[in-house]
Amino acid sequence: MKRLVLLAAAAMSLAATGAQAQEKLKIGIIATLSGPPAVLGQQLRNGFNLAVKTLDGKLGGRDVEVIVADDELKPDLAVTKVKALVERDKVEFVVGPIFSNILAAIMKPATEGGAILISPNAGTSNFAGKECNPNFFVTSYQNDQVFAVSGKHAQDSGIKKVFLMAPNYQAGKDALAGFKAFFKGEIADEVYVPLNQLDFSAELTKIAAAKPDAIYVFLPGGMGVNFVKQFRQAGLAATTTFLSAFTVDESTLPAQQDAALGFFGGANWAPDLDNPRNKAFVAAYEKEFGAVPATYAFQAYDAALLIDSAVRALKGDVANRDALRAAMMKADFQSLRGSFKFNTNHYPIQDFYLVKVAKRPDGKFETQIVKKVFEAYADSHAKDCPMK
Repeated sequence: MKRLVLLAAAAMSLAATGAQAQEKLKIGIIATLSGPPAVLGQQLRNGFNLAVKTLDGKLGGRDVEVIVADDELKPDLAVTKVKALVERDKVEFVVGPIFSNILAAIMKPATEGGAILISPNAGTSNFAGKECNPNFFVTSYQNDQVFAVSGKHAQDSGIKKVFLMAPNYQAGKDALAGFKAFFKGEIADEVYVPLNQLDFSAELTKIAAAKPDAIYVFLPGGMGVNFVKQFRQAGLAATTTFLSAFTVDESTLPAQQDAALGFFGGANWAPDLDNPRNKAFVAAYEKEFGAVPATYAFQAYDAALLIDSAVRALKGDVANRDALRAAMMKADFQSLRGSFKFNTNHYPIQDFYLVKVAKRPDGKFETQIVKKVFEAYADSHAKDCPMK
């Protein structure tokens, strides 16, 4: 009888193992899919889903179920939805969000709830430093790095006087700090506006009065669309160099079009980045969605490749979180951006570029690389992270 019980237990154990092998890998996406910034969240969602489709619906050899939640750019709602993804839906990974204030809200419920949180966009300085988290990985950047591109370019090119503007939240503060870390000239003014402000007439009057050599702005989504149009209509483009981050990119250019031509940005990637995998991605994205991909899409695509590499290394078994974290830290995949590896704080070490808005022969708009500004650039906050 004892032998029969042992045989039955062994059979049940094997059956359970086999059942788990057949279970779908559940992944939750949390992104802003409502209001003016929805285009950013759509790029994130589309980029991730395209990667899953390209990999035949599997990540690491396991079939995938992707559950999408709209945070509506409301931190309290984001917390509720992430808790549902982790506690009810039992997702292994949460991918998102777009905005840094949402990231701050969901960090605890996602990482303490048992999921691995992967940000394909938001990359605030606090989570890169003292508040780094073993269950948090970033496939985008540390915010300061992208913003530093324009600061270094302004300094190197002899620009003397700059007007600064960003939304009044953590990423906006990081934006101006990143610029000022490299620009040592005169700051004409430093203006913070409400997140999602769409009328910039008062700020444009200030810019005209200040007569700066350049402006540097971080105004994502609908904010950037409106500001660029109003800046061009005010005639300021003729006398003021336009430097930015996430203000003129592939998510906003379909609405800005000619108003953004010739404007500069900082980025870790551009659609014309010359490597075979990136070319294939851009072509596939345009075919699938009828639009040029933005950084939000490529970074989400890379997030899927990261998950695929880690799950594959573990032969589909993600139960051992220490082993999963170690497999993710290896970043054993070919990023669309080319050179990529994780620093000790789980933020990437990568190259950064000055990019410029151009109109392609087919009439579509995209950013194109002007020059490489930083090579294998590690963020300055990693030294404060306890993870070593």
